[in-house]
Amino acid sequence: MLVKDWMTTDPITVKPDTSVMKSSQIMKENNVRRLPVINDDDEVIGIVSDRDLKEASPSKATTLDVHELYYLLSELKVKDIMTRKVISIAPSDTVEKAAVIMLEHKVTGLPVVEDGKLVGILSQGDVFRVLTTITGVYRGGVLFAFVLEDRPGSIKEVADVIRQHGGRMVSIVTSYEMCEEGTRHVSIRVADLPESKMETLIQALERDFTVLHIIKDELGNL
Repeated sequence: MLVKDWMTTDPITVKPDTSVMKSSQIMKENNVRRLPVINDDDEVIGIVSDRDLKEASPSKATTLDVHELYYLLSELKVKDIMTRKVISIAPSDTVEKAAVIMLEHKVTGLPVVEDGKLVGILSQGDVFRVLTTITGVYRGGVLFAFVLEDRPGSIKEVADVIRQHGGRMVSIVTSYEMCEEGTRHVSIRVADLPESKMETLIQALERDFTVLHIIKDELGNL
């Protein structure tokens, strides 16, 4: 999964001389939490977040009257409060790499930069969209989670049983976190089957493999 296929293109931006008040208004109107700051050459020179704006605004306990407050916010510029050391990602990088960067740096979005120019932005929501696509959760079905030996062919053995019972695999996800040495956790989403066939499949899988859990996600009430 490449960043260029999931990023928001033509992102909303501000210039360094944009006022804090205007920037706050732009965020509210467009329901965004961060704004890349670009110069006249479309180069990213900073980023401003909703947190930056809140910290720059006077507290509710201020003694300033409304006119003084309005003047202060109109005079304060984005360049005065923006983060200048911008963490970015390239469109040819993977979404997985972007997710790691977000976690490591505790940010919820990354400007996407190519040849020094801003070409998009990848948000936490975009990463969530990738997750739902990879897992196939919107396709329904039943999720089987197994503890399998970490050796070639162990997933094929499970897949063969699923196919023998008429099952169709929607997704396969492997994890090595929280596993005993020599094993791995494998989650396989299987498309819906008639109830009797699904019951038979479940019995066969539980007989031949170590099943962690079997879950049918119900998304209808979300």
